[in-house]
Amino acid sequence: MMTNEAIQEGETSDHFSMFSSQSPKIRYTYNKIREVKSHRVGDLFSAYRDILWDDGRHKYNVSSFIGEIDEILLGERFSAFDQSTLDNLIGTLRQRGNSNATINRKMAALSKLLRKAHKMGDIHSLPEFRRQKERAGRIRFLERDEEARLFAAIKSRSEDAYRLSVFLVDTGCRLGEALGLIWNDIQEHRVSFWITKSGRSRTIPMTERVKEVIKLPPTEGRRPKGPFTKLSQAQFRAIWNDAKAEVGLGADDQVVPHILRHTCASRLVQGGIDIRRVQMWLGHQTLSMTMRYAHLATNDLDGCVIVLETPRSTQPGGNRAEGSMFSSPVTTPSSPTAGRKKRDEAAAAAKESPKAARKNSKAK
Repeated sequence: MMTNEAIQEGETSDHFSMFSSQSPKIRYTYNKIREVKSHRVGDLFSAYRDILWDDGRHKYNVSSFIGEIDEILLGERFSAFDQSTLDNLIGTLRQRGNSNATINRKMAALSKLLRKAHKMGDIHSLPEFRRQKERAGRIRFLERDEEARLFAAIKSRSEDAYRLSVFLVDTGCRLGEALGLIWNDIQEHRVSFWITKSGRSRTIPMTERVKEVIKLPPTEGRRPKGPFTKLSQAQFRAIWNDAKAEVGLGADDQVVPHILRHTCASRLVQGGIDIRRVQMWLGHQTLSMTMRYAHLATNDLDGCVIVLETPRSTQPGGNRAEGSMFSSPVTTPSSPTAGRKKRDEAAAAAKESPKAARKNSKAK
């Protein structure tokens, strides 16, 4: 045992040296306790909207979604977003006539915002977001004659809007993707889309009609940044609505500029292009989005009609003709007389077999 003098002089015994070398070092740390404040949904959106969403139409839609959600919640402040609050919110949206697809879009925006707030420590619990089951619905696309009439009415109002319409229907791109094009995105026979909804760029070949409409008419002054940068979404939609009313499509609420994307997809599928290539052409993030058009690929099913057609009789009494494509060597029935004849012949052959064997043995 060490004396006080030894400790004061800095001396150590062998026992103390062994103990100090084998004992683990223990450190005590103290976490800072952070106060969790309460927030409104609108406050969280103001704090993180520029971080989570890029400028554009999608950000505008998200702003509208969050504003509606904040209004339903009556501006209530919270530090934890519980499951009952989420369920009541979804119930209110459904009572207001929102479809499951619309509810899913609004909940996706809210989920993204709350997950960011939770990560930053603004709220301390999150509910479980369950995706609502969506119905496939009917997809509207333009027939050739509808396209001709509508495009003629658009051209009479604006040459630039007409060029954009042709580009949209032959490329299947989104309106925002077309308006964001610059000249460097167009190389020889292909066009590249860099600013996309999914965040994934894609390059597709151009039709002859598209090659013509991207050429600007000779004008004086400075060349615009891209082939369609003279137009805004609001301007194009105004021209579109006037033109569709003129050709008798004003009452059809599905005839919006996005119908040109549906039209392109439907023509690709009906033309025999496989779904995977259509997905690549449209830039869909998942194949399930492209499968909405799969029902239009009816050419592959034409062979099924032959099997289901009622076979026509070529013999009296309604019996199938021999050699018919519907007859089978295994399943085609024979007449009762023919069946009995075959059984009698088989029995006779069986009786003759032993006699023939004995006769051959005697001959030897």
